[in-house]
Amino acid sequence: MAKRVQLVLTKDVSKLGQSGDLVDVAPGYARNYLIPQSLATHVTPGILRQVERRRELERQRQLELQQQAQEQKAAIEKVAKLTIAKQVGENEAIFGTVTTQDVVDAIQAATNQEIDKRGITIPDINHLGTYKAEIKLHSEVTAQIEVEVVAS
Repeated sequence: MAKRVQLVLTKDVSKLGQSGDLVDVAPGYARNYLIPQSLATHVTPGILRQVERRRELERQRQLELQQQAQEQKAAIEKVAKLTIAKQVGENEAIFGTVTTQDVVDAIQAATNQEIDKRGITIPDINHLGTYKAEIKLHSEVTAQIEVEVVAS
């Protein structure tokens, strides 16, 4: 069986890795595709040092992002309950539903925190009442907050 070749990716390659990753590939794949397309380079001691430095910088950046997410979580959970006013019809049914954008706007008004609406998970809200919303701030940081829907 042919020997594997170790390369450093210079660009993201699907099903192989991201830029800066060390990969072991077949020599033909490296020689015929990755190197001519400038997707990877051969490993040298200097490049290994660069890769380690990039990994360390990325690790520090991720730690900073996680710490910012922890601070956002503390600020959001300090607010005990968000109140969203909606028009009400019969049987305490609201017109439309409460959307993630409504929750984002309520959080913005209460805490001045920028939250991505794609990270918010809420149940289907069609009636007045209190519901729990889950906010994913980081891959390891999740906040929960109560949303109270009241008649306007």
